[in-house]
Amino acid sequence: MPRKKWKLKTPRPDLQTELRSSAGISPVLAQLLVNRGIQDPAGVDRFLNPKLEHLHDPFLLKGMDRAVARLRRARERGETVMVYGDYDVDGVTGTAVLSRLMQSFGVRALTYIPHRMEEGYGLNYDIVPEAKAAGVSLLVTVDCGITSAGEVEELSRQGIETIVIDHHEPDPGRIPDAVAVIDPRQPGDTYSFRDLAGVGLAAKFAQAVLGRFPEEDLDLVALGTIADVVPLLGENRILAKHGLPRITKSAKEGLRALIELSRIAGKEITTHSVGFVLGPRLNAAGRMGTANTSLDLLLSDDAAGAAVLARALEAHNRERQRLQSALVDEALEMLAADPRLAEEPVIVVHKEGWHKGVLGIAAARLADRFGRPAIIIAMEDGVGVGSARSVEGFHLNEALAHCAGVLEGFGGHRRAAGLRVKDEHMPEFRSRINSFAREILAARDLTPSLDVDAELSLAAVSTDLVETVGRLEPHGEGNPSPLFATRRLLVKSRPQTMGKDTLKFWVTDGRMSVSAVGFGMAAENAGLQMGQAVDLVYTLGIDDWNKPAQVQLTIKDLRYPSK
Repeated sequence: MPRKKWKLKTPRPDLQTELRSSAGISPVLAQLLVNRGIQDPAGVDRFLNPKLEHLHDPFLLKGMDRAVARLRRARERGETVMVYGDYDVDGVTGTAVLSRLMQSFGVRALTYIPHRMEEGYGLNYDIVPEAKAAGVSLLVTVDCGITSAGEVEELSRQGIETIVIDHHEPDPGRIPDAVAVIDPRQPGDTYSFRDLAGVGLAAKFAQAVLGRFPEEDLDLVALGTIADVVPLLGENRILAKHGLPRITKSAKEGLRALIELSRIAGKEITTHSVGFVLGPRLNAAGRMGTANTSLDLLLSDDAAGAAVLARALEAHNRERQRLQSALVDEALEMLAADPRLAEEPVIVVHKEGWHKGVLGIAAARLADRFGRPAIIIAMEDGVGVGSARSVEGFHLNEALAHCAGVLEGFGGHRRAAGLRVKDEHMPEFRSRINSFAREILAARDLTPSLDVDAELSLAAVSTDLVETVGRLEPHGEGNPSPLFATRRLLVKSRPQTMGKDTLKFWVTDGRMSVSAVGFGMAAENAGLQMGQAVDLVYTLGIDDWNKPAQVQLTIKDLRYPSK
């Protein structure tokens, strides 16, 4: 793996001084906030102390008034409503929020989530006869539908009206002719925050219908928001900040069972817990089978039944991990056998037989490893289904739109997308997307990089600094854990390999010593020796495993300085 480029943020002592005096914060915290685009006292207070009352009026969203009026009419007439969601965590939690809304609002509602392998993503034509047979007269989508103009039209022909609630990019010039469309990315919408997840928009709809924000479902909203890797800024930061404690203390039997089985019961739920523990388990159902298992779990009010469903998710997740690991290994072998593929600005690999449920995670692994967009395509019967993940500065949906002439279909947003392509069009697709990428990324160095917030002396590293950094939580997309750099440290202890590939040792500046751990870094630093000089980029944390709490550096990159 290539060494990463360290991009040190420019210190702003002038703004540090101003914020220190006006907002009463430390210079380090001031610089971290400046790095995140916050440069005035009011912005500091809103960022450090986000409140639910800071959420915008839901009726500022285009189409919200029509959507609320239509649902009220459905209740008055005793209509049957279908909530149609997506199979990822955002879609499943959004479906759960809307299902609970319908129940509390007195509307009879069915739920439907398509099968990833059999039906694919989004609203599909097969739902039309099923909805008609069930007596549905209003269908509400969540986390899908904005690119389903044809399907919405067919539903309308069969007497079924549609409310679309989605956060993805619409097709240019073709917005579904639904009774209402709620999507801040649609033309003509002036809503000031465009980055809500599907579940966030579902909660805004519930807020508009009920006349209050559904705080009882903040656990579900935070879960879907964080898992969907939308920027944790603005309204998303408010929802995550207030929702995470609700997950920790959730009264929902399904969440309690999942937390218990995941062995994090009694611990504070963080964005890491959602992104790497709870989210993957909820996603695994849709990847390996049907996402209804996850939906049933989130809506369960029976402890015994919830425990059974949680065990099923655990089994799905283990199988997902096995398939994902095998796919990534195969993709890396293909890139090693043909280095030209890895040198192109967009990595595109395809193969017959790959499991469609793990394509997105595998693409994310390649994008992270090589620092460039990656697309992994599973071929079957001459047609490929692919998932794409991007890097900063490359808009995937725009790139795929440039290739629309050789694709059977595509959809998504800036950082993640899906596509369908025939086998005979694969060479042309690879050529077109890389030609587009060369123009967009021509002036950009694709070497993986780390944005370092500040350079510190080891003397500045303390539990107080860890506490200061903690005020920026929850961390996530748009608000990453602060990265610090310290140069010319000496390795004080003999480096050890812990577990599979974790590197652990102590470093010193000659006056103080701190432990450092690098996950997945043991193999590439096998020659590291006690007494050697190192430069580190790291995040700060606390190690309190069977001992008093002490600061620990979590290494993100390691260099050997020249003498």
